[in-house]
Amino acid sequence: MLNIGILGVGELTEKVVLGLRRSGFTGQILLSPRNHERAQTLGNRCACEVMLDNQAVVDGADLLFLGVRPDAVAQLAAQVQLKPRQTLVSLVAGLTLGDLSDHFPSARPVRAMLSYAAQINQSTVVISPGGEPHESVLGALGQLVVLDDEPEFELATVAACMNGWFYFLMHDLQQWFTARGLSEEKAQQLVMGNLQDCLASARHQPDISVKALGEAIATPGTFTRAGLEVLKEQGATQAWAQACDEVLLRLKAR
Repeated sequence: MLNIGILGVGELTEKVVLGLRRSGFTGQILLSPRNHERAQTLGNRCACEVMLDNQAVVDGADLLFLGVRPDAVAQLAAQVQLKPRQTLVSLVAGLTLGDLSDHFPSARPVRAMLSYAAQINQSTVVISPGGEPHESVLGALGQLVVLDDEPEFELATVAACMNGWFYFLMHDLQQWFTARGLSEEKAQQLVMGNLQDCLASARHQPDISVKALGEAIATPGTFTRAGLEVLKEQGATQAWAQACDEVLLRLKAR
């Protein structure tokens, strides 16, 4: 049975552990002791073992997840010695495969990106490169997307930022309803329900572009079309593209 080690117990790695246990993973999960109270709570909840130090995590694991802050990677790397070709799945944003090889020269580095929906096994999980055992492990957390190179992975990083933006979009739309007298519960049901309807319809018709699906609804003379024209006039669609450009520019400037 595969053993998994977690180097850095935080929000995201916690969601990974929850998702793995929820998927039926029964192997050992070893937790680093830093952030001890959180690690202990997670250990009790998900039958994990909090180790004495990071090297003990490395020694007992077949596959490692790296989930520390970018500015803490160098310090962690100085504390541990990985096994030859030990798979190291990095969840650290902006850390390239080259960076990982520099910090952990004996590792087999993998970049991964996922959302908090991993805890309910419904995250989009992006990895580069592919291979085993990490594909099988991460595939249990949701929909797996394997990318061939790092330029593609950087584009996927922009998509991950969109994930965060969508929450604010939903909030703003819900606030519009509540400001006009609808309860927060009903506003949430309407906004989330309609988003789920769009996703369900698009996934049911993968051969039809999402633009075509929208155009079939926003036909001339409809209320949907009237609102769409206002959004375009106000630059809403351009603003989203500009936000994506800004993130990609910052990624390339590193």
